[in-house]
Amino acid sequence: MDQDSQAKLSRRKVFVKSYGCQMNAYDATRMIDVLAPEGFEETQDMSEADLVVLNTCHIRERSAEKVYSELGKVKLLKQERARSGLATTVAVAGCVAQAEGAEIIRRQASVDIVVGPQNYHRLPELLQKSRDHSLIDTDFPVEDKFNHLTPPATTKTMSRGVTSFLTVQEGCDKFCTFCVVPYTRGAETSRPVRQIVNEAQNLVAAGVREITLLGQNVNAYHGLDEAGAICSLAELVGKLSEIRDLSRIRYMTSHPRDMNDDLIQAHVDNHKLMPFLHLPVQSGSDRILKAMNRKHDARFYVDLVSRIRQSRSDIALSSDFIVGFPGETEADFQATLDLISEVNFSSSYFFKYSVRSGTPGAEMDDQVPEAVKSERLARLQYLVDAQRHAFNESSVGKVTDVLFEKRGRHSGQLVGKTPYLQTVQVDATEDAIGQVHRVCITGTSTNTLFGSLADRSLGQE
Repeated sequence: MDQDSQAKLSRRKVFVKSYGCQMNAYDATRMIDVLAPEGFEETQDMSEADLVVLNTCHIRERSAEKVYSELGKVKLLKQERARSGLATTVAVAGCVAQAEGAEIIRRQASVDIVVGPQNYHRLPELLQKSRDHSLIDTDFPVEDKFNHLTPPATTKTMSRGVTSFLTVQEGCDKFCTFCVVPYTRGAETSRPVRQIVNEAQNLVAAGVREITLLGQNVNAYHGLDEAGAICSLAELVGKLSEIRDLSRIRYMTSHPRDMNDDLIQAHVDNHKLMPFLHLPVQSGSDRILKAMNRKHDARFYVDLVSRIRQSRSDIALSSDFIVGFPGETEADFQATLDLISEVNFSSSYFFKYSVRSGTPGAEMDDQVPEAVKSERLARLQYLVDAQRHAFNESSVGKVTDVLFEKRGRHSGQLVGKTPYLQTVQVDATEDAIGQVHRVCITGTSTNTLFGSLADRSLGQE
């Protein structure tokens, strides 16, 4: 390749917009990494992108419709660039791509590539082939995509900050009746231990100090170690904790049925595993939990939480809730409020039930009216917000570890996270970024804690 061709190649820009879960955020970074050897540089400005990738989420109907709305804007951008003699390739990736395939191109002809979440390692090949016609690649591949992903350059990892996601498990075998994940991500699969440890070591070598292990059902992890033995999530966490400069380990999202004793004990024994657990329950009604095919009842969940807290009293929990699942009565909803009151979460995520085509829930009778969903959601939000505010207020006056992640909005200010994922603003110098320091929490606002360094000789001039 001559110098002019190389220069032209190096000028190509890629813009990736990611929707939805943390796993999509991880996938977005890996797409950028796999495109880097092809001469693509990431840009935050879509208007200068030679390749636009929308990395999509299909969990809720609104998420999917957002993609089509965005594609309308991308079409106009593509036309505008074409008038200036610039070619633009448009790719739709992720779970909407997997679920809807050819429908995407039918609804928006400006799309050149549709690629599922298991196939994005093929993006360089698809780019070559899409010059002649649009392509759809949503077949579940035989090969493991992780064996084909390009490791990021050290400088790229450093630019992404001191915290990182790392996918260790994909897919789900639980088949909750509201969820499309088994159909868009496939059956549960776990990456080999050595592959994960290698990726984690590379991240830490580039300055990452906190890693969040990701999976649709992460505590069902069952990857093989180098001896061919099955390794649990607790055992994987133990191996990762041996990486010297790795300060913190987290994981999400978990299923109550897979929260076993060795993982609970890991929260006691492993000081690098944070005392914060995201454990979705979805509903407090046994009748609704059964209709959701959650494979547990409310008492199982409450008793599990009690066991976890008996083992580690300072652990904090968050959860997910779906409001307005088909057939949900006022009594069912009240059971959810009762469970929230009994467990007392530090934070939670909540959503109105969204009909997803192809799932059993979409075919159920007694769909709850939108107005009822909205009213119940507001009541649930009020309770969850009250618990979150109370948890944050309980931190005031305490000294806690904070991992400083980045500069704050104001000069001389840093932003970091407590072990419980609370955001903290502290006056400190930039050399404290990437370090864990003791911080005295002095106040709180709606979403942020404020503090001062407990040892003022650290991170300050």
